[in-house]
Amino acid sequence: MRTVAVLGAGIAGLLAARVLAEHADEVVIVERDELAPADGTESPRRGVPQGAQMHALLEAGRRGIERWLPGFTDEIVAAGAVRANTGTDVYGYLDGRRKVLVGDLPMVSATRPFLEAHIRRRVLAYPGVRVLTGNVRGLSFRGERVEGVRLAVGGSDVPDTLPTDLVVDATGRGTRIAAWLAEGGWPEPPLERITVDLGYATAIFRGSGAGSGPGIGSGSGTGPGSESGSDPSAVADGATLAQSLSTRPDGRVRVATLGRIEGDRWIALTAGYADDKPTRTAEDFLTRCREDPAEAFGKLAANARLEGEVAVYRHPDNRRRDFHRLTRFPAGLVSVGDAVASFNPVYGQGMSSAAAHASCLADVLESGRLPGEPAVHYFSAVRRVTDDAWQTSVLNDLRLPHVTAKRPPGFALATRLGDLVHRAAVTDPVVGLRFLHVLHMIAPPRTLMTPGTLLRAIRAPRN
Repeated sequence: MRTVAVLGAGIAGLLAARVLAEHADEVVIVERDELAPADGTESPRRGVPQGAQMHALLEAGRRGIERWLPGFTDEIVAAGAVRANTGTDVYGYLDGRRKVLVGDLPMVSATRPFLEAHIRRRVLAYPGVRVLTGNVRGLSFRGERVEGVRLAVGGSDVPDTLPTDLVVDATGRGTRIAAWLAEGGWPEPPLERITVDLGYATAIFRGSGAGSGPGIGSGSGTGPGSESGSDPSAVADGATLAQSLSTRPDGRVRVATLGRIEGDRWIALTAGYADDKPTRTAEDFLTRCREDPAEAFGKLAANARLEGEVAVYRHPDNRRRDFHRLTRFPAGLVSVGDAVASFNPVYGQGMSSAAAHASCLADVLESGRLPGEPAVHYFSAVRRVTDDAWQTSVLNDLRLPHVTAKRPPGFALATRLGDLVHRAAVTDPVVGLRFLHVLHMIAPPRTLMTPGTLLRAIRAPRN
C-alpha cells in the first residue's frame, strides 16, 4: 500500500497506525486536536472528553501494546508511571470485603494523557508515519471501494481529498461513519445501544507529606500518613491500585477506583448511576470516598490532599456497531476502538479492546487480505473481541434496576451463577484467579461457567 489514513490519534488510532507502518509507505494520522509532545506535562485534550478520568490498562491491553511497542512498560515506569502487581498490591473489594490476592499480573497506573503521549511518541518514530491536523468531512468513493478522505485543513471550510489505499476509522464512539456510508449509497452498520446512565468523577490527590499545601480532606496535615508522601501503606491501606464494587442499603450500586500515578500523585474515581451520579464538588467526592465500605478509599480521603478540580463525565449508553452483519460494505475501510464498540467504562475494557483490534488488523494484513476487498475477515475477528467484552460488561449492566433494555434468554440463571462466582472470588484463590483473567480480558467469560469453577464456587462459602 502507498498511503493509508487513520482518522483519530487516540490509542486505538495510534496502535492501528503502528501496525500499518509495516504495510504502507505512508501512514497519515488525521487528528483535529493540536498534539503536544510527550514531555511530562501532558494534559487532557478536547478530542478525548474522558481524558481527565481515571483509566485502567488491563493485562490484555498491556500485552497488546508490548507486542507492537516492545519495552513500553519499562519505558513508562521509568518516566514516572507506577507498576503494581495483582498478587501483592492490586486490591479488589466486594461490598467492603477485600478479595484474596492472586496471580502475578503486572498493572501499570498512569493518567490517560501520559499513556497516550508516550504511545504517540513511539508510533511517530516509525518511518512514514505522520500527523495531519484537520477535520474529516467525509469519505470519497469510487465504484465498490473508498478511495480517499475528504478533509478540511488549516482552518479552511473547503475540503480537500487525501487519496488513500485504506482508511481506518478511529474517531471514537461518536463516529459519523454511518452518515459517511449513507452519503456514498452504502448501508449503515446496525447500531445497538443499552442505556446505563452512568456518571463518574475523578480527582487527583497528593500524599500529605509530598510538599503540597493544605487541601480538603487532609485536615491540619498532622494525621496518619502526613509525613509519608505517597507511601501506599499510609495513603491507601497498602494498595497501589484498588477497585471497590458495593451495593448500598437502598440498592444503589457504586464503583470506586484509585491508583498511584506519575508525579508522585494519586488518582481516584467514584461512579454512580441514574440519580446517584457524582457531582463536581470536592465535598461530594470526598464524602463518597469516606462512605465507601472499602477501607482504602476512606484512608485516601483522610491521608492525602485533593489537588485541583474534580472532573466529571457522563456515559449515557453502551454502543456496538455490528459491521459483520452487513451484506454490502466498501473495500478500503475498517473501524477500530470505540468506533466499533463502546463499553461501560468502569470495566476498563476500552484500551484493551483497541489493542486487540490492532492485532486483528495485523493478522488480516499478514494473511494478504485488504485493502482491495471488503473487510469481512477483519470484522469477523473483531466481533469475537466485542462479544466477549460485551458479555462481561452488559450482562452486569442489565442487573441495574433502572436499565430497561430487554434481558436475553437465560439472563436470570446467568446472573445467579455470576453472583456465585463473584462471591467465591473473594476467598477462593483458584476462582479468584480465573475471575481475574476474565476481568483482564486474557480469558473469555465462558471459562467462569465451567463445571469445575462452578463446583468450587458452590463449595467456597463452606471452605
